Amino acid sequence: MAKFVFVTGGVTSSLGKGIIAASLAKLLQARGLKATIQKFDPYINVDPGTLNPYEHGECYVTEDGAETDLDLGHYERFLNIHTTQANNVTTGRIYQTVINKEREGAYLGKTVQVVPHITDEIKRRMLLLGRSGEYDVIITEIGGTIGDIESLPFVEAIRQIQWELPEEDVCVVHLTLIPYLRAAKELKTKPTQHSVKMMSETGVHPDIIVCRTEEPLTNDLKRKIALFCNVKQNAVIEAMDAASIYEVPLEMLREKLDITCLKKFKIENYKEPELEKWKTFLDKIKYPKSKITIGLIGKYIELQDAYKSILESFIHAGAMNEVKVQIQNIHSEFITKDNVAEKLQGLDGMLVAPGFGERGIDGKILAIQHARENNIPFFGICLGMQMAVIEFARNVLGLKDAHSTEMRNDTADPVINMMEEQKKIKLMGGTMRLGAYPCEIKVGSLAQKIYGNTLISERHRHRYEFNNEYLAQFEANGLEATGINPQTGLVEIIEVPAHPFFIGVQYHPELKSTVESPAPLFVSFVAAAKAFNENRTANKVTAASMS
Repeated sequence: MAKFVFVTGGVTSSLGKGIIAASLAKLLQARGLKATIQKFDPYINVDPGTLNPYEHGECYVTEDGAETDLDLGHYERFLNIHTTQANNVTTGRIYQTVINKEREGAYLGKTVQVVPHITDEIKRRMLLLGRSGEYDVIITEIGGTIGDIESLPFVEAIRQIQWELPEEDVCVVHLTLIPYLRAAKELKTKPTQHSVKMMSETGVHPDIIVCRTEEPLTNDLKRKIALFCNVKQNAVIEAMDAASIYEVPLEMLREKLDITCLKKFKIENYKEPELEKWKTFLDKIKYPKSKITIGLIGKYIELQDAYKSILESFIHAGAMNEVKVQIQNIHSEFITKDNVAEKLQGLDGMLVAPGFGERGIDGKILAIQHARENNIPFFGICLGMQMAVIEFARNVLGLKDAHSTEMRNDTADPVINMMEEQKKIKLMGGTMRLGAYPCEIKVGSLAQKIYGNTLISERHRHRYEFNNEYLAQFEANGLEATGINPQTGLVEIIEVPAHPFFIGVQYHPELKSTVESPAPLFVSFVAAAKAFNENRTANKVTAASMS
């Protein structure tokens, strides 16, 4: 049986439980232990697949096709491992399983209750990965905060696990807020005390308290928290605001979060952490040799978590190219023919983001046209690729009515059409084309140069596809399909070879980008934007010297 860490949160949400969990896992991994992380979300949705990005940020997709919480992206980016459907569980999925069992007669006519039936199912899933024999440590992050009605069954499950397993097999880490009152110039511990008290009333006692704070904690404050919260002083961990989430593992190393956990587990045979690659990555982030500006064209830009994996992929690719990637958020809904040049002025590259629905579509098409006609490096993902196809059809092929049947079912030229397998589906949740699929890449294409391979596998999340009835017409006029799914013939990658860098992909390369293995498409796109910036700068210098 593996060891189990449970990460809970108090006072407020969005404190960074996922980052703390991922940082702890990274440190344990660096010390030679096999660690993984799972997220238990208290909302009733079966998964976040049908949630609006404004509600819950991006929907992260795993290799096996699970639509999951965005924190699983952090887990994969930090640990450089793949997660699965087993790594993300919601209240909805728990209740769905229990109700299905009840309908099958599995409970022998007994009254089905939160305790023990719901909590037993939660415990089963919490311990599932630990029984595989694959991991030394399982870290479980509990969504929401202590005191939420929705979280109570999960907290009760932790209490039972604490009681059932040996004391040295379970460690509870509680993340809380130490607010700084600027008027009084003082850090306040009372919210933390109340949070821990409320948690203790449920029967769960934290072993470690991680204190999120804007200002350093003094030893006196740590001692006060330890005294009132019934933990040892060395188990009070300072978590200062960091400039980058990738600095947090080193901050937790300095605070000895991993050592404190290992002592609780009575694990003594561990090595010094190997974090040289991580430190090199951080140095490249902190000390870039140049900077570029990428325009992120989307319709959810008000909430950065909606494009979390894309933003993190740019950090990984920027480090590889030793440049700082500055993201300029541009709302596609407000791009018009009259202002497109002004809104996109000064960009070194342009990424048109994925999404669903008609809102903001015209702005995306105008932005793509501007990038294509002005030789600005362009990268389209999923819907961004589909909009590039529509733009090319309208402005190069002359098919003025070209559109996607997602937005206009009666279009005369459906260059983007619903996949045949999707047309009979009525249920929305978990029914898209999801997870990893193979793609064969054309020899000599830009994509083949980027990947260095002719067969790749990438993750998908879509219902609509390139309409192959128009493929010959596109290729005769300069837009090529350079990546094809070998089983279905689905167009995965499109390119305009006459353009310096114009590529669109049906899949989501951002979902596989990690610190140690940045997504090749992002690395090459950033390199193209860097070259574009350098050429523009050189041309300005030449023009200035001639004048």
